[in-house]
Order: sequence, then C-alpha cells, then structure tokens
Amino acid sequence: MYVISLVVKNEFGVMQRVMGEFTRNKINVETIVVGKCEQPGKSRMVLSVIDKGDAVTAMGRLEKLQDIYESELVTGEGQSAYALLSTSKGNVGVVGSSDQVDEIIEMSAPDKYVSALNAL
Repeated sequence: MYVISLVVKNEFGVMQRVMGEFTRNKINVETIVVGKCEQPGKSRMVLSVIDKGDAVTAMGRLEKLQDIYESELVTGEGQSAYALLSTSKGNVGVVGSSDQVDEIIEMSAPDKYVSALNAL
C-alpha cells in the first residue's frame, strides 16, 4: 500500500478537486482520512492507493493544484494503521502497524469494521 500525505487549504471544494485528479487518471483510492492539522487554517489529507505507479502519477498531478501546500509519498516506516471495530461487546479502536491491525481484525472477526492507513 502507498500512502500520500497532503497539507491542503481548509475550505469548501478542496476534497472534490483532489479526488478529481484521481478520477481523471482512473486511480482507485483505498482509504481517505482528512482533518485539522498542526498548521492553522489548513487540513491534512491522507490517501492510500495499492499501486506504486498510481501513487507516483497522483503525486505528479496533485503537486500542480493550488489548494495543496505540501505533498509527500510516505514510506512504510512512516505509516500507521487503525481500525474501528464493532463487536458484540461494543465499539473498539485499534492502532498499530498495518500487519498488527490486520491480525487483530482477523482474530476478532468483528460484525463491522473500517480500516485505514495514516501517516504524519
């Protein structure tokens, strides 16, 4: 999995413009995480894709958008994974390496879950 970390303007329409680049290049995004970040008035957007070629293509296109202040293709060491699990005993949040999170999901066999990669 390849993770792209972006610092973007925190305003209406930025997500649509970013995702438009993936749509135009027929690149599927596996996960998207967006939220406030350490820079006032800006947001961090973290996206993951399966193919390295797709990640490199997306980076080239995204760097041209005016809405993006910083972009980075994050190496495996800088990635973390998390999941929100819905089990018979309630909801649980799990954070760790991608392999650790996948193992916990497999062991717990939750009723429902969502898993994503993240990077800082």
